[in-house]
Amino acid sequence: MGLAVSLKPDVGPAWLRPLVDNVDQMPDAFRRRLPADVLAMVTAARATAKLRRDEREAAVLVLFSGPPDAPADGGVPDDADLLLTVRASTLRHHAGQAAFPGGASDPEDDGPVATALREAHEETGIDISRLHPLATMERTFIAPSRFHVVPVLAYSPDPGPVTVINEAETAIVARVPVRAFINPANRLTVYRSALGRRWAGPAFLLNQMLVWGFTGQVISAVLDVAGWAQPWDTDDIRELDEALALVGKQGGAR
Repeated sequence: MGLAVSLKPDVGPAWLRPLVDNVDQMPDAFRRRLPADVLAMVTAARATAKLRRDEREAAVLVLFSGPPDAPADGGVPDDADLLLTVRASTLRHHAGQAAFPGGASDPEDDGPVATALREAHEETGIDISRLHPLATMERTFIAPSRFHVVPVLAYSPDPGPVTVINEAETAIVARVPVRAFINPANRLTVYRSALGRRWAGPAFLLNQMLVWGFTGQVISAVLDVAGWAQPWDTDDIRELDEALALVGKQGGAR
């Protein structure tokens, strides 16, 4: 399958311009929402992986869809959405976790854009000829999996149908309204304890999924950089299992 891998930032709609034009601010926005001890642990894990030479490359697709024109009062169109998946509960790693489509790089991939497009097609059946890659975000180390991940920002006015291709790997494929992430009522902080340490970060509680971890951090940073974030209750801090138990009890993404 031939993949178009060139970036075309000017193809993005007006309402995505603040994000595309300021994508270099994503790293600071990403780190701003993480506690200092978590950042220190990630830095240490990255250094260890480099010494052991067990780093791996991956990419994910951050796909926004919606009309090309911005609302008259600015901001995000009501029908703009973001493509997400939920991993199958039977998987060995990251079971049941919401994520952007994506995965490990193949030797045949012509860089992270090609990886993100290929993986998105394999996971969701999306027609990649409808997609316009706009920019790449900072390569980020994911400590639990030891992957270096490049988020690829893309846009489509109409991406066409998406669906679960392999039920053994993916439980849900959904185009989630961007306003569901902006809504302060859907935001919280989650934490989990592992190996005697506590990991905390931004999350979004929606009808079908809890978006947390790396995906939640990227979306939180996107909202900040694009100027879409609204004040929310940063004191709403819940343990991961407690937050997961609330999925489906919110009355739907708003």
